[in-house]
Amino acid sequence: MRALPIAVVAAAAALTLTACDSGGSNSDSDGGKKASTASSAAASTACKIDQIGIQVGPANVAPAAGDTGNVPVTLTNKGAQCTLQGFPAVKVQDSGTGTDVPEEKSATPPKLTLAASGTASFTITYVRGTAGDGKSLAATTLKIGLPGAATTQSFKWSYGPLAGKTGPNDPNASVSSFQPAGD
Repeated sequence: MRALPIAVVAAAAALTLTACDSGGSNSDSDGGKKASTASSAAASTACKIDQIGIQVGPANVAPAAGDTGNVPVTLTNKGAQCTLQGFPAVKVQDSGTGTDVPEEKSATPPKLTLAASGTASFTITYVRGTAGDGKSLAATTLKIGLPGAATTQSFKWSYGPLAGKTGPNDPNASVSSFQPAGD
């Protein structure tokens, strides 16, 4: 695994963001994983996807089957101060099927307050699969949502097939919690 040092750094960085709802021109209504909000007050200040800009990459692409890659995702608040808590909802899809990327097991997500124009990030860590292998997902689309929200934004997945642990619907991948980014 050539990318191990980067994976460790990315995993550490990914442990600090919280739930936000981001919307944009590429939004659709694919619920994916939904985190519940601790209280109605928290729900009223939760970041909304239509007020969040999302940038995917640049990635540390896994060059060959069995290698680990990392895809950083940066969120920018385009609205009023809001909070992120939990994990982003991340789904990868091929032309017909899709699967949720599981949350990083060791991560305890902090609650982040994202100021207007503030940024946060999370990281998708994955193992590259083998094209045509029955255990790999030939992913072409990445869908990102915020905890508790049904709306997602779609992005092109250009990082190769995603290895499965037991099959294409059990990805050898994880998503970190939200982390503070920027200054």
